[in-house]
Amino acid sequence: MTQIQKLGVIGAGQMGNGIAHVAAQSGLEVVLLDVAQAALDKGMATLAKNMDRQVSKGTLSQADRDAALARISTSTDYAAFGDCDLVIEAATEREDIKHKIFATLTPHLKAGALVASNTSSIPITRLAAATDRPGAFVGMHFFNPVPLMKLVEVIRGLATDDATVQAVAALAERMGKTVAYAADYPAFIVNRILLPMINEACFALHEGVGDVASIDAGMKLGCNHPMGPLELADYIGLDTCLAVLRVLQEGMGDPKYRPSPLLAKYVEAGWLGRKSGRGFYDYSATPPKPTR
Repeated sequence: MTQIQKLGVIGAGQMGNGIAHVAAQSGLEVVLLDVAQAALDKGMATLAKNMDRQVSKGTLSQADRDAALARISTSTDYAAFGDCDLVIEAATEREDIKHKIFATLTPHLKAGALVASNTSSIPITRLAAATDRPGAFVGMHFFNPVPLMKLVEVIRGLATDDATVQAVAALAERMGKTVAYAADYPAFIVNRILLPMINEACFALHEGVGDVASIDAGMKLGCNHPMGPLELADYIGLDTCLAVLRVLQEGMGDPKYRPSPLLAKYVEAGWLGRKSGRGFYDYSATPPKPTR
């Protein structure tokens, strides 16, 4: 079984910088890559801010914070992954982009290096087939925010070797995560259940069953959910929700996964949730104000 000591992460956004955060805090050397230096600077600033919050709460010492940050290097050049034992792709949830990333990545990897995707919905077998090492390719789906969420879904593709699954499961546990093994079906376990609920909330809003505040209050107070489905959709990103639903609809061939037209319209408008400042809530107000 591959012993993972040095980790590469592709994408310095909310998922990528979160994975880098927990990996470095677990003692791994980390190379964080993005296409632009500005994205790397923003990701590292977020990462440092999150670690500072841990220090202020007493859950991380200043010395451990400094040591963890020192274990992270950044690059815009895929050659920086040359000595990594595992590279995790955490780019946007678009299959065409992921294929281009893997085509660029694999020539730079050493023999025996593993590749994982943090995809939340795209079949692992299909992504693995776009690489030169399907046996060493696996799904490793973290949840946002990565430093707080304890679950990692590990998804075996049709060609994935046992040793690959064992290595990434051991790494997840080293990071303090609990592993759930999912079969390679669209959206895996969590999003197969979660996204249809969010989609139904969008349909209910569109049809006037309730407004944003009532739908979210209903699920928080009636089902004891910590966040309402529309608030959660904004947190995930409405574009990501739409992408997952489209993968489910295409992969399962079932009309029950048809995305809500209202959700699609919000994405077309650029109303993507928290990251754009507006979605089902307007985040320019404090507290955020429902937009419908």
